[in-house]
Amino acid sequence: MKVLGIVAGRHNGNSEILVKEALLACQEAGAECKLINLFDYHIEHCTGCESCTMQMGDVAMGKGTYKGCVLKDKDDMDRIVNEMQTCNGIIVGVPTYDLTPSSLYLKFAQRFLAYELSFRLEIGEVKEDPHMVGGLIAVGGSCHDWQTLALEGMGATMFTQSISVVDQMMATRNGRPGNVLLRDEQIQRAHKMGENIVKAIQTPVEERGWLGDPDMGMCPRCHSSLIYKGDVHWDGIQFPFECAVCGAGGDLVKDENGEYRFVLAENGLIRDRNVNAARAEHLNEIIKTRIEFMQNMDTVKEKYAKYKNLKFPAI
Repeated sequence: MKVLGIVAGRHNGNSEILVKEALLACQEAGAECKLINLFDYHIEHCTGCESCTMQMGDVAMGKGTYKGCVLKDKDDMDRIVNEMQTCNGIIVGVPTYDLTPSSLYLKFAQRFLAYELSFRLEIGEVKEDPHMVGGLIAVGGSCHDWQTLALEGMGATMFTQSISVVDQMMATRNGRPGNVLLRDEQIQRAHKMGENIVKAIQTPVEERGWLGDPDMGMCPRCHSSLIYKGDVHWDGIQFPFECAVCGAGGDLVKDENGEYRFVLAENGLIRDRNVNAARAEHLNEIIKTRIEFMQNMDTVKEKYAKYKNLKFPAI
């Protein structure tokens, strides 16, 4: 068993403490554990050049080769993700400064697309699927109301790495470094997460499932709390409501206690981002959008001049 801890908070801060506690549980069970703090690495911002998706689209259409991210020789991202993709378990600890995961973590995770695991497996760039499981730890100084996008934002970054999140926790009211050491229940919960990661690794892939709090969140698939009114998808599919994180579709139903539950539709998992085939459908969307754009380049060029020549003073 190989488990990697990833921290996007200050050294010896609450996020790092909780990830270390979770790794201790993995180590006690015989896992080989490593820990990285993203502050120790150079990570470039994604430039939105679309090179990765353009290359993936070409390969999917049977032409060209995949060369990866154009920034891979300019920072440490390549070696971090390549190490990740040899691991069985990933435990991520991220502070929340204002509702969302920290900008450092998002800068890191938004480079994941160029390393889409299912795609790298398909073209033979990665030889064996490690079937990674994940544990997420969001840390904040207040309560859930100031961390409402934290775990959801982290969960939304797991799919391109085919990481199946089996547990997650929110560590609240930890405003100062080491604050969590006053909260024994949170330390114990982090240790339990490590135990759950080991349990998931040791469970056959097809039998794995959620090991965290069964009542966490509203989505029965990913346990996110973010359910929104469904929109029409690019291919016409629509659900009354959808999970903003995993894409599960269904409806809000009031139970006998007067509480709302998110109930999945019969076909509610056809857009499940946890499934490689569902994510491949998104690649089809990208390809079709690109073809439409290329077919209308003359119109784009004609209209582009207005905005290229429009100048406003900067600060």
